[in-house]
Amino acid sequence: MLNPNHHITRRAVGLLAAAGLIASAAIAPTVANAQKLDTPLHIVVGYAPGGATDRVARIVGEKLGAKLGVPVIVDNKPGAGGRLAAQQVKLTPANQNVLMLANPAVMVVAPLVFKDNNYDAERDFVPVSHVNAYDFALSVSPHLPVRELNHLLAWMRANPQQANVGVPATGSLPHFFGLMVGEKAKVQTQVIGYRGSAPLLNDLIGGQVPIAIDTEDVVLPQHNAGKLRILALSGEKRSPFAPNIPTFKEAGLDLAATGWNTFFAPATMPKDKVERLAATIRDVMQDPDTQRKFKDSGMTPVVSTQAETAAMLKAYKTQWAPVVQKSGYQP
Repeated sequence: MLNPNHHITRRAVGLLAAAGLIASAAIAPTVANAQKLDTPLHIVVGYAPGGATDRVARIVGEKLGAKLGVPVIVDNKPGAGGRLAAQQVKLTPANQNVLMLANPAVMVVAPLVFKDNNYDAERDFVPVSHVNAYDFALSVSPHLPVRELNHLLAWMRANPQQANVGVPATGSLPHFFGLMVGEKAKVQTQVIGYRGSAPLLNDLIGGQVPIAIDTEDVVLPQHNAGKLRILALSGEKRSPFAPNIPTFKEAGLDLAATGWNTFFAPATMPKDKVERLAATIRDVMQDPDTQRKFKDSGMTPVVSTQAETAAMLKAYKTQWAPVVQKSGYQP
């Protein structure tokens, strides 16, 4: 005789399975809709088109749009050294799709030196993804007869009135790195801020300023063309783009530092959307074509999780905050 409960058990299982399918069908669209971007994504860059941060935004944005299935628009909002963009992105409503691509000048230095920032780098923004790192380059004019860092430092000590160091902007990372170099080498440095890299390099090549500190990707093409000389780069190890140029440590100065570009979301953005964007940017950065484009631009691509990005920012602030504060820099 058949077990009278056998049919009931099978029927119950069937009903439960059907209920599960119905529940899954009901839940799945909710999850998908929570993560879906149905309007264009805007990437805000606080600098004019053509600079390093802008190039990063456009390389990532092109791939990001294809993966998200929506247009990605790079919005250049230059002004106040990138702070204007941060002030605007902070106010983004929760229903808008906006990311900011920023560097340490905006998210680390400015909060330490400007009392009227009108944004809090930690409270008003959520780190999404660290996407690239870059070295700082110390370069000299072709008119200056030095070819090694120790020779330059000796010249600076012997000619303190002439030992001016040009940087692309006051309050920038190259500015504070220049102060770090001077302190470490026990050399008095007079830092001169320019309105961007182009006028700085023009004056360096022309001999109007003897020394400059800027990012590697900006300076290296001029070095390779013989128009200036890079004496040292700031990485912990030699740059893959310039393997013949020593690090500061190799050149005799115990110093290392890097810059970066990182995506941030306004704190108003829903958490699930931030996580979706972080995961998608990570996928983009793992793409071989993306990595090739970064390297072709002289930049080192970085693949990072949200947690790794947050840890990087914490360590970076620990390294740079004492340098900025000790400098006594006032805008």
